[in-house]
Amino acid sequence: MKQAIIPDPSTAGNLVHERILRAAFQAFTEDGYANTSTLEIARRAKISKRDLYANFAAKHEVLVACIKNRAERMRLPPDLPTPQNRQMLAATLTGFATNLVREVTDPAVIATFRLAIAEAKRSPEIAQALDVAGRDATRAALAELLANAQSAGLIGPGEPNAMAWQYLGLLWEGLIVGLLLGVAATPEPAEAERRASKATAAFMQLHPEPTLGG
Repeated sequence: MKQAIIPDPSTAGNLVHERILRAAFQAFTEDGYANTSTLEIARRAKISKRDLYANFAAKHEVLVACIKNRAERMRLPPDLPTPQNRQMLAATLTGFATNLVREVTDPAVIATFRLAIAEAKRSPEIAQALDVAGRDATRAALAELLANAQSAGLIGPGEPNAMAWQYLGLLWEGLIVGLLLGVAATPEPAEAERRASKATAAFMQLHPEPTLGG
């Protein structure tokens, strides 16, 4: 006789949790946070309000979880390879930046930023969650890469965090603001790579290889 397979309750709980987040994010981005009720979230997730409240105590908690969930998707791997020469450094920077542009300019991520901005005054922890889990993690990974490049003697002295912000400024220019305002188009893959290559070339020019005895 076949043994019955007992479902793992923790797995089932995770699936419900994910369904709630997907449904809530869709509702928040379509109707706005204020106009989205917990009943509507439960309806979209095809669960009862009781199940919804078993996972989240309030609508506000659902929004925070949505923000954190999207921010995690923006995070890039922190263990980038240590460059052995300037050509490898340039290639790594360009690859890093190309992926970053594709991730951050995804319409779902831009919608997340808009949600965080809309709720920033009433719920500053939402914007903080997005900033820490998304932007700070990306900057830290980039700063570590640049610190390793310094240790290898590929670029001159400087504070790695400041250099990371400088590189990101060269990469983004005014794109994020344009996307948030709806006046810029989501970059195509070729445009993302072109933007990354341009930022890398400018950064490498600003930070040449240290001279002997310099």
